[in-house]
Amino acid sequence: MKNILLITLFALSLNGFAQKKASNLETITLGGGCYWCVEAVYEDLNGVKSVVSGFSGGHVANPSYEEVCTGETGHAEVVQITYDKNITDINEIFKVFFTVHDPTTLNRQGADVGTQYRSVIFYKNEEQKKAAQSIIAELNKAKVYPTPIVTKVEPFKKFYKAEDYHQNYYANNKNQPYCKMVIQPKIEKFEKVFKDKLKKK
Repeated sequence: MKNILLITLFALSLNGFAQKKASNLETITLGGGCYWCVEAVYEDLNGVKSVVSGFSGGHVANPSYEEVCTGETGHAEVVQITYDKNITDINEIFKVFFTVHDPTTLNRQGADVGTQYRSVIFYKNEEQKKAAQSIIAELNKAKVYPTPIVTKVEPFKKFYKAEDYHQNYYANNKNQPYCKMVIQPKIEKFEKVFKDKLKKK
């Protein structure tokens, strides 16, 4: 009987630890142009547990990549980032976001043009919403960019995971021209600016 009691108490303590650990995790959904680029950057940020490429903000259920590329589904290419609040925080997530993409170009990033490439933050709670509005206001006030930020701040509704071949795209396709010419420079900029915030390899 004593052994059963000890086992039960141990199981309960483990369960409490797991719940506490899970409560440290938070998710934010961001669109900053091609999701291959954004995913590759956040994969290396310390505190980030997972980055999933997909689509949000549209009106079609379970859209395919080809459908989203038409610009007619209303979706943006996004990444859903899960991070540990004990290691990083929402402000740091946003600092990276506004460093590695151009938030002043409407519905485009470089040669990628269309509403699916819009700059957008889909917030899940008031803390995320206020943090997003605050950093945008600060950046505009400081005139960090030559023109005003056009990033939309919208409530999160639904996330659809992109096809498997879009996940970890940069890691699996480093030698492709797009990866070398577009993604690699973004990663290099991120690593230079946030060198103290990188995951240890």
